[in-house]
Amino acid sequence: MVRILAVDDEEDILVLIKNILEKRGYDVDICRNPEDIPEERLKLYDLILLDIMMPGVDGLQFCRTIRPKVDCPILFLTAKTMEDDVVEGLLSGADDYVTKPFGVKELSARVEAHLRREKRERHVALNVEDVRFDLSAREVFARGEKVPLTKSEYDICELLARRRGQVFSREQIYDVVFGYDGSGGTSAISEHIKNIRSKFQRCGEHPIETVWGLGYKWK
Repeated sequence: MVRILAVDDEEDILVLIKNILEKRGYDVDICRNPEDIPEERLKLYDLILLDIMMPGVDGLQFCRTIRPKVDCPILFLTAKTMEDDVVEGLLSGADDYVTKPFGVKELSARVEAHLRREKRERHVALNVEDVRFDLSAREVFARGEKVPLTKSEYDICELLARRRGQVFSREQIYDVVFGYDGSGGTSAISEHIKNIRSKFQRCGEHPIETVWGLGYKWK
């Protein structure tokens, strides 16, 4: 049976999630405080639903902590609708997000879609066709050959690959990779993309596409 963990500081939300997903035949555990979850238990779940706004350890911080240790999809539950907040959540290791308030059909559809698409190898990896990300080692391989990326180049690639097909502007990429206090300009992103493309090209891959006037996306 598929096992799902839902973490939210609001009891009513947890009860709602449990009722919705158990009617679909899933085994659902709920928790109000992420610090109460034993680390070894996290590896038992097939999907984790995680609220962002929680007292103490928030969802973003908790996601960054557990992502190197778990392979399953992580979906954020968030009342935040600002695009920058969503981008920050995705870079922290989440696969998707569901905006509160959510409907029964929406939550069920998102969960079912991610469970269907879940094809990760069970050693903390992300595979996008012929490109493989070792998320623990922060290394990328194209057709079995290691791509020698810098830290910033890796961060850009992981951001785009996790949200394959979604377009990110240079400004969004810059804010996620370098933070709002970064001292450079967004033109640095263009240079990083140029270098990334050159390195992947040597392996016969061309994963990043320019969407003119908008930004970049992973094909």
